[in-house]
Amino acid sequence: MKALTIGKLARSMGLATETLRHYERLGLIYPSQRSAANYRLYGDEAGQRLRFIRRAQALGFSLPEIRELLSLHADADADMGRVKAIVQQRMAQIDARMADLQQLKAGLMALASSCPGHGATQDCPILAALTREPQA
Repeated sequence: MKALTIGKLARSMGLATETLRHYERLGLIYPSQRSAANYRLYGDEAGQRLRFIRRAQALGFSLPEIRELLSLHADADADMGRVKAIVQQRMAQIDARMADLQQLKAGLMALASSCPGHGATQDCPILAALTREPQA
């Protein structure tokens, strides 16, 4: 890929230019050079880093985690154990979130099973449960 302006790079990656500016402010991407008119120009490495960022975001990594992963990726002498630790930490966060969602689902199931599903809403046990004061 030849050097692209921020707008062209954003379009080629399906992102908003403001997203790229945000990534640049965070140090996730950076221009490889400047044009004669002093426009920032981005090369192949920026495109590769953007693909990395998008894939990592799809896996639920935060931007600070992605910055660290990019840093580790760029350091040939870095220990891959740190990369694995970041992934394991993310998996633990997912496990905790899944447990929370299971509790939410159980609560909703209990509410749904208490409701006959017909009749006036003034007699709805779900609405009554949502209205009640929490028990100590």
